[in-house]
Amino acid sequence: MAKSKNILITGVSTGIGYDLAKIFVEKGYTVYGSVRKQSDADRLRAEIGEAFHPLIFDVTDFAAVEKAAAWLKKEIGHEGLGALINNAGIAIGGPLMDLKVDDYRHQFEVNVFGLIKVTQAFLPLLGADENPPSDPGRVIQISSVAGRHGMPFMSPYSGSKHALEGITESLRKELLLFGIDVTLIEPGPIKTPIWEKGASQAEEERFSKSIFYPALKKFQDVFVTKAVNGALTSEKAAKSIFKAFQAKRPKVRYVLMAGKFKNWTLPRMMPTRVVDRFIGKALGLLS
Repeated sequence: MAKSKNILITGVSTGIGYDLAKIFVEKGYTVYGSVRKQSDADRLRAEIGEAFHPLIFDVTDFAAVEKAAAWLKKEIGHEGLGALINNAGIAIGGPLMDLKVDDYRHQFEVNVFGLIKVTQAFLPLLGADENPPSDPGRVIQISSVAGRHGMPFMSPYSGSKHALEGITESLRKELLLFGIDVTLIEPGPIKTPIWEKGASQAEEERFSKSIFYPALKKFQDVFVTKAVNGALTSEKAAKSIFKAFQAKRPKVRYVLMAGKFKNWTLPRMMPTRVVDRFIGKALGLLS
């Protein structure tokens, strides 16, 4: 048997997912990508080409996920999947004290529970079966550096990525049974629409009377805007992810970040309380 040339990517309408779909198609793979709107499906098919096949489902709509998995099994069940790339996600921001529990619930429904359902539904096509049609595929989880380091006003997003990290640690060991490898991709700030959506939510009027509002505005200006302006492009991030996919012995984690030593390695070498105080002073949370 050989590894399947079929790839499933969730959340391909924009950003990393879109660029990943383009790269895989350019490299000779057939890509099945999830989108939520028919208009996005039509646009992507025209832009990426005939080797791209849209699957219309929201990861939080479990019935739609199961329907897509059943359809794909009929289409490629004799070939299987070479990889499942769990990319779909959202970012919700704001002070924990002012956010609603429903904000956290929505964040986890997309980034955690939706991802779990997609993984369960498509694992048989990756080789989690008694008689797999091809060599085992791979699961690639698009996590975040926020999964290991939480910034203020990003607790819903960071919490969901912490959960993803822990779930993936267990899943990687469980799937040894089938020879299915699981890899975490941990991007730092990437120039994608997810941060524009997160920033716009953080600026909602409901936070304007919060005691945290001045610090929240500074966070957006100092950390979010500047970080994203100097961030990797989604295209460059996608190229790095494709390279990780091609690796014969992939790492467990890949951190993707511009200025990685300064922005990731060095802060993690410093005492946590020192980093906390630096961030607190920069945002006016400490005098």
